[in-house]
Amino acid sequence: MTATVVAGLMWLLVACLLVLRRRRVERGITYASLTIAVSMTLNIDPVYLTLDGLAGGTNFVTLVADLALMTGVFLLGRGVMKASDSPPRLARIALSRIVYLAAVLGATTAFLMIDRGTTTTNFMLDLGAQRAAAAYSIIHFSYYAVVLAAMAVVAGRQARVSRGVEAVPSLLLVIGAALGIALAATVVVMDLAHVVGNLTLMSTAAVAYSPLFLLAFFALCLGFAGQPATRALQARSRKQTTHELSRRLAPAWRAALSVRPGMSQNADAAFDAENPETLLHRQVVEIRDAMIDTRVAYELADSDRDVLESAERHLVRAESTSFGSSKLRA
Repeated sequence: MTATVVAGLMWLLVACLLVLRRRRVERGITYASLTIAVSMTLNIDPVYLTLDGLAGGTNFVTLVADLALMTGVFLLGRGVMKASDSPPRLARIALSRIVYLAAVLGATTAFLMIDRGTTTTNFMLDLGAQRAAAAYSIIHFSYYAVVLAAMAVVAGRQARVSRGVEAVPSLLLVIGAALGIALAATVVVMDLAHVVGNLTLMSTAAVAYSPLFLLAFFALCLGFAGQPATRALQARSRKQTTHELSRRLAPAWRAALSVRPGMSQNADAAFDAENPETLLHRQVVEIRDAMIDTRVAYELADSDRDVLESAERHLVRAESTSFGSSKLRA
């Protein structure tokens, strides 16, 4: 049931990212989410039983699913790192290809040493008493904890330089990473308890497994989906504000052009009037030119002056936000 819910969340995240990030060249987060969605789907019992039966009935699909999850987590970490200015050195090491490949090699080696028997949907419950199985699980979850810790550091730094609602997705990533680390610690405790035969401790720790698993993925999904969603909402709001300011400046702009023809009336200096930002910028410039030109008589009403100043602040804010957030939006 847990795997089905998480798979559904991941496929929903993939759909959201495909819609919200469809115009972006960088698709690392989308590919990572797709990889994790595939991994979670492989862990749904009917899917697992069918595919593992086709693969020989020796639980080989467990390795495929787990390596897919490890790869997805690696790609997520890399995506977060790319979106940050100068991530800490330890974070870069944790999210490096070398650490990822070492984890993959270690997990694969441990898996091949497990006496896997026949297909089972309770892999660690049935086989976790084997040291190789415990090592296999511990390698996976230790790697997840390392990557999530690095992600938390990078996302936390991103949250500190963000303003208002822009900080919410990064904070959700920090929360999701913290829950994921707690999940990894819980699994390691369960693995060690199983190996030494302390089934009481294993059962006690297992109580926290499903809630942490669901909450970690839920927070991470919200965080990753929230970043492009927030940008889309802000872009829509900004476009509406730009249109409104341009509409309110239009009479003053026409009056300015009537006494002092501007560049917008020069066929050789055509501009994209369909672009609201470009149009508003041209309006502001040509109104200001008419105001400071002593050769013409042009007065701006106080109400129009207020709109003009609002438009200038609006345009300046866009330039500073674009410069300051270029890395965050990669």
